[in-house]
Amino acid sequence: MQRRKFLKKSTIATAGLISAPLIASYKEEEEDPILSSANKNIKPIVIATWNVENATAKAWEVLVNGGSSLDAVEQGVMIEEADENNQSVGKGGRPDRDGTVTLDACIMDSEGNCGAVLCMENIMHPISVARKVMEDTPHVMLAGKGAEKFAYEKGFKKTHLLTEKSKQEWLTWKKTSHYKHIVNIENHDTIGMLAIDSKGAISGACTTSGMAYKIAGRVGDSPIIGAGLFIDNEVGGATATGVGEEVVRTVGSFLIVELMRQGKSPQEACEEGVRRIIAKNKDKLNFQIGFIAINKKGETGSYCIQPGFSYRTYSEAGHVNNIPESYIKG
Repeated sequence: MQRRKFLKKSTIATAGLISAPLIASYKEEEEDPILSSANKNIKPIVIATWNVENATAKAWEVLVNGGSSLDAVEQGVMIEEADENNQSVGKGGRPDRDGTVTLDACIMDSEGNCGAVLCMENIMHPISVARKVMEDTPHVMLAGKGAEKFAYEKGFKKTHLLTEKSKQEWLTWKKTSHYKHIVNIENHDTIGMLAIDSKGAISGACTTSGMAYKIAGRVGDSPIIGAGLFIDNEVGGATATGVGEEVVRTVGSFLIVELMRQGKSPQEACEEGVRRIIAKNKDKLNFQIGFIAINKKGETGSYCIQPGFSYRTYSEAGHVNNIPESYIKG
């Protein structure tokens, strides 16, 4: 965009043939670039993977009170991190095969700033630690014990994450130790959220306890910028859920945002993102991947491999749980 402006200015200056009104029109375009035309009537919106009604309600509360999209997505996913009944994120998340709950999260703002924590123990709100990494360090990612130590230094409290329910399920699993994806359950492991605020700023957050009974140390796509989450404020944002390894292989969220940059709608971009994964797996589609996306106009899209995925939106139009189309028809 900047290069295009420079070339236009140079052409005008060298030609010496441009009238004052036309020069004024170029100046006007500088102040109101093509992509910013979508900002003229900004209406806040939040979109999240799965039917996380309380999370999207919290994010919407932040937005309608004039808060930033960054605050909205952080506070929104924190609701799920604290909910012990949600066994795919935060406290109560299913453990690895050794019985340890490890959490991953990332966050990204409208300026392209981002932060992430990977394989972190004993902290209930990894999304907030990820934000501290973004805002208070020169780094993007902190992992394991280093991430946990950093969290304590920032005032986060040590929390025992393995609840009795998740512990008993793990003990039952240990009797066979048979590792198998259960579509939309054990691989429904991510809450991803995207929001646009009243200023047109897009932010995103993604948080998870990872695959149930994974090998200790495993990290999926959720805390990886470009895989589990990506934001480009000129274009839009995307986030993913499902078997993270497959999203990492296609850099899925970045791909979807780039497809939108090339002119595809959020829906078209999500469908192409899923097709790329399908092409690499062919007849091995016994797993779930779901994408959601939003563009600068506030248009949304979603697509998944298996039936059973849902996503929730909250805007002036209402608070809606949506069932997207899936590649495999139920």
